[in-house]
Amino acid sequence: METANAQELLRSNLSRVRIPEPTNRVYKSECCVSFDNPRSEGGLYIDMNTFLAFGKDCAGWNYEKTGNPVYLHIKQTRKLIPEDRPSKKPTLLAIGIEGGFDNNEAEYEVTYSIVVLPGHVTFPFPSVELPEKVVRLAADAILRAEGAERKEQLAAWTADTKKVSAHAMDLKQINNGVVIPPSGWKCVKCEKRDNLWLNLTDGFILCGRRNWDGTGGNNHAIDHYKETGHPLAVKLGTITSDLEAAGNGYFSDVFSYPEDDSVLDPLLAQHLSFFGIDFSSLKKTEMTTAERELDQNINFDWNRIQESGQDLEPIFGPGYTGLVNLGNSCYMAATMQVVFSTQSFSSRYYKNQALKLAFETAPSDPTVDLNMQLTKLGHGLLSGKYSVPAPEVDDIADSATSTSTKQEGLPPRMFKAVVAASHPEFSSMRQQDALEFFLHFLDQVELGNVAKPDADPSRSFKFGIEERIQCSSGKVAYNRRHDYILSLNIPLHEATNKEELEAFHKAQKDSEGKDVSSNEIVRPRVPLEACLANFSAPEEIQDFYSTALRAKTMAIKKAGLTSFPDYLVLHMRKFVMEEGWVPKKLDVYVDVPDIIDISHMRSKGLQPGEELLPEGGPETEVESNEVTANDVIVVQLMSMGFGHIPCQKAAINTLNAGVEEAMNWLLSHMDDPDIEAPIPKGSQGGPEVVDQSAVQTLISFGFEEEVAKKALKASGGDIEKATDWIFNNPGGSGSSDMDTTTSSSTPTTDTTAGLPDGGGKYRLFGIVSHIGTSTQCGHYVAHVLKDGRWVIFNDTKVGVSVNPPKDMGYLYFFERINN
Repeated sequence: METANAQELLRSNLSRVRIPEPTNRVYKSECCVSFDNPRSEGGLYIDMNTFLAFGKDCAGWNYEKTGNPVYLHIKQTRKLIPEDRPSKKPTLLAIGIEGGFDNNEAEYEVTYSIVVLPGHVTFPFPSVELPEKVVRLAADAILRAEGAERKEQLAAWTADTKKVSAHAMDLKQINNGVVIPPSGWKCVKCEKRDNLWLNLTDGFILCGRRNWDGTGGNNHAIDHYKETGHPLAVKLGTITSDLEAAGNGYFSDVFSYPEDDSVLDPLLAQHLSFFGIDFSSLKKTEMTTAERELDQNINFDWNRIQESGQDLEPIFGPGYTGLVNLGNSCYMAATMQVVFSTQSFSSRYYKNQALKLAFETAPSDPTVDLNMQLTKLGHGLLSGKYSVPAPEVDDIADSATSTSTKQEGLPPRMFKAVVAASHPEFSSMRQQDALEFFLHFLDQVELGNVAKPDADPSRSFKFGIEERIQCSSGKVAYNRRHDYILSLNIPLHEATNKEELEAFHKAQKDSEGKDVSSNEIVRPRVPLEACLANFSAPEEIQDFYSTALRAKTMAIKKAGLTSFPDYLVLHMRKFVMEEGWVPKKLDVYVDVPDIIDISHMRSKGLQPGEELLPEGGPETEVESNEVTANDVIVVQLMSMGFGHIPCQKAAINTLNAGVEEAMNWLLSHMDDPDIEAPIPKGSQGGPEVVDQSAVQTLISFGFEEEVAKKALKASGGDIEKATDWIFNNPGGSGSSDMDTTTSSSTPTTDTTAGLPDGGGKYRLFGIVSHIGTSTQCGHYVAHVLKDGRWVIFNDTKVGVSVNPPKDMGYLYFFERINN
């Protein structure tokens, strides 16, 4: 095109050119639809209206979708390295930064241009030939702006820099006799057993904040702060055995409610010991046996799981693409390599969904769309486009373009940002538990496919669990729920090498604790069959309230599966808490066969001749003279100015759980029309079956009140399970007397409707292994069975596995074998 015509074309599109403001996010290192970058063959195109970046093909799609024609094009080309290039003398003790050690990274020459689509009319930049000042100003501002990708990464790192809480040094603690056990925690106000926080003032254990989608907790920890003003809480499960680290808050999640931020508590060990969590003895042992075990186990795990010392054959091509570690993101990389090896995810986000289609249906900013970023990741991992040997950097100019056995891998920044948006932990740069990430990821996928549940690939992992409870009356109850994983205890007493273990321990004792090499250590070997049998084994429940006997008694609980998923995920509970709050990773092998059959684990449901426990519970079945208000609770409430009858009702309706619980009930029922009415004889007020605050939460999600109440009844009051129940019972609003899946109703509702099901025979195809003493630190590696051979995925390293660590896995992935 002639210069005059080209300039006129640019002038006619100036209305589509914007100068970025400080608040605008400017993408300039990676395409938001693919993994193309400035070093790719076509370079990178930045939309000068939206400041989103696109590869060459995707820029054309963006023009078709938005009509934005003007782009800043960035192209990086590898420089030839002179043969006589002198070595740079380092001035800083660092690698990869100016003044640091020369790590022989390739150098690139960068060129810029202004491109007008669709004809790709190009203007060099900078150039005096650019006809309009606004284009030059916009291009300069884009180049000066800090890239959104780096800004987000920097913010995540900065967010981890905690400050000492203003409330830590003079924290007042209440001596109320509370001693925290090392396990078995539960929120004192609901049934939540995860996301629990220990208030460091009074020792109350309460659940965390509720996420926007209903997951997380029930806000009881923050509600407790609002009621009491007690400022600091520590998240249970994050407390480390490293006293120094715990005191600094690096591995213990301490939150300050007045400061509304994660903080450091230099006196954390002292504050925890107040409630029986003794770190002083822990530190003493840490310097002896634990430190020695750490060296032995870390080195052994590291070598076995990473297959160090093995000459691994690198693999390239479709399905063999590595993922760049973004900084403690190996938990995500290992998990996603296995997930995208499944037929359900590869079909949904690769085979059956083109990149262009995902972009066309994405919102104006595709970087925040989960469907778009999953499709981008799927195409990146499975197409083979980016699974190529990385260029080798040599000192000789004519060999600067030679290739190596390594690959650069894909940096999944945008995927991490969007999947972690609703989860503060996964948004950070800290190491995380691969299991927790897997469950959070599947929850997000399910929410993203609510409109089209048949296309939801997360359902291929979902299955039903049924618990049968039989009390001493002989009558039974059934509880049902859904899950994505089967979490298994490891029964060490079932080890198959007991004689060898005894001999080893005896030899250790005789040698007076002399160090042995990691290869000489004898570890218990437990068959996977024993772990599965332990899950299904009958379990005694003490103090079970029998509605048939109207008293507490002993009951037997037995669990089974109501459906078998397409992909069965087994989680090995290797991380346990010993007495004295000593966290420990079980040093054990689990012998996992290639083929398993769990057909015997299918639950049979209500059997002929079985009689169900009657409806009700302690709150509805006991006589009035058996449930009376605790006078101490009533007197304390009355001292606050409340009437006698409301105080009695509050104590009765909370089963005399405590003053705080009664107070919460009273405050939420003060407007009840019958709050001052006398208590009917024989009923004592009758506690509510459903927590009204939970009902309001579900209503805020857009569900009808009647449906919300049914769902909560069917899920034991758990909001997350209630949401799941609603999605799986779309006809739930049709009948007011619809059967639910609570333990006291006839189990006729089909809780497995819509879930995959089939035979119980499975083949092992994926392993996620963990190296380290805690899920909050260490490293994750994946092994996947592909094309008849095992492949190791260790971040960007992808190769043929010589000896997959089948006995050392943390998560095991099985696929059902169809007859």
